[in-house]
Amino acid sequence: MHLTGTAKKRIGRSLLLGCSAILAASISITASASSHKEAPFIDEMPKVDGTDFYMYRSYEAGRAAFVTFNANYNPFQDPQGGPNFYKFDPLAVYEIHVDNNGDAKEDITFQFKFTNTNKDTKLPIGGKMISIPLINSGAIAGVNPATINVRETYTVQVVRAKGTESGSRRSGTRADITNAANGATVFDKPIANIGNKTIADYAAYAAAHVYNINIPGCAVPGRMFVGQRKESFVINVGETFDLLNIPPAVITGQESARANDLEGKNISTIALEVPTVCLTQGAEPVIGAWTTASVRQARIINPFTGTFGNASKQGGAFSQVSRLGMPLVNEVVIGLKDKDLFNAAKPEGDAALLDYVTNPFMPAFIESLFTAQGVKAPTKFPRNDLVAVFLTGITGLNKPASGAPSEMLRLNTAIAPVAKGAQNRLGVIGGDLAGFPNGRRPGDDVVDIELRVLMGVLCTLNQPLVYGCVPADAPSGAINFTDGAITSDARFDAAFPYLTTPLRGSPQPQNTP
Repeated sequence: MHLTGTAKKRIGRSLLLGCSAILAASISITASASSHKEAPFIDEMPKVDGTDFYMYRSYEAGRAAFVTFNANYNPFQDPQGGPNFYKFDPLAVYEIHVDNNGDAKEDITFQFKFTNTNKDTKLPIGGKMISIPLINSGAIAGVNPATINVRETYTVQVVRAKGTESGSRRSGTRADITNAANGATVFDKPIANIGNKTIADYAAYAAAHVYNINIPGCAVPGRMFVGQRKESFVINVGETFDLLNIPPAVITGQESARANDLEGKNISTIALEVPTVCLTQGAEPVIGAWTTASVRQARIINPFTGTFGNASKQGGAFSQVSRLGMPLVNEVVIGLKDKDLFNAAKPEGDAALLDYVTNPFMPAFIESLFTAQGVKAPTKFPRNDLVAVFLTGITGLNKPASGAPSEMLRLNTAIAPVAKGAQNRLGVIGGDLAGFPNGRRPGDDVVDIELRVLMGVLCTLNQPLVYGCVPADAPSGAINFTDGAITSDARFDAAFPYLTTPLRGSPQPQNTP
């Protein structure tokens, strides 16, 4: 990350304060991560807006020795979003970072770059060959058929730290991930689900783009898929951001299904399945991970040339503009003035935004809105229970033996996965140790989990040595807070890439005479 001198001084001062807090309290606190349209600047660049990040032991039968990552981008995709539909940004770099020694710096980075190629399909019109205006010229089946006018491809490199260094996404040793079937380094991405007249069987079409891959430095092949999926996140968006305009009986525990305002949307995912032994280091089973997107520092409008993909010129180093580890917190915890700063920061600098979690806004806000129902925010500060969830990992669950406090998803890879159908949507607080915040599975209801954690449910467990609080510190900690939009593993597939077939742009069946 490239920061100005002022920003470096600011973060440096904050880090000193954070170190003092560690000495005083033996622990420090920071902020969490981003979600849908969560910051002013990223709202202008939806293609590089990270919306959700998942990391979990693969629960497909026979794949328990693998970890799956899903990094979702480009929010609120309407299925009928033609004629150009939805693509990753070929001028950006998308990354999944893994910290396997607890130092808050990436040790392994999977780096994705995209290319969109206009084949310039022409058809004879009145004796002249005319370029077609659409991304396809007919029905599509298989990988890269002639009827696709815009071919979407990508390459992937794994970047590893040199020697004992960390933070190696730009300076580390890099090597190409290859197709295990033919050794190719270029992979095709399926186009969006335009409709069943264009793509008669989208599930089969997408499945042809699931690749077995060779990962340099890893003896066992992994799997990869990049493409459109049905939106995986579930939230009552409209009522949530209308000052929690949710009926009091619902938010305080009546789990009657409210509207999932993302039900009719799609998303773009980067899905990667990696053998666990290729991610962990030594005897430490806990890994941390997050996803980022970066763009060039400079972009200027290019005088019109009439050529495909040449509307602007890019230059300068890549600068991070999106970051996502833990869900939702940049969206509803980080102060508006610092949201873009968080998206540009690395976990090692998280102490700069320390106060947003030590003294969180949301519990006091919820209390103010539901005072009549007797709702009370936790009273003990700093919120060391939130430290355990978002910053250090939970003792006995997913806290590494040593490491620096920092925000990222943490997964204890020694905890066995739970099969689809047996997962508890509330994860750890529901008794399912394979769920959030021990990593995050698609079916984990993170809105309800985080509402309850913010309001102090961990304090009700009466484990002060673990969470730093007791039931008396959380007067409403036993309330089953919910937004009413319920999710579970039933909404997802039982096999990689787990996120389901996207909604089609044309809901009609093929027209017939």
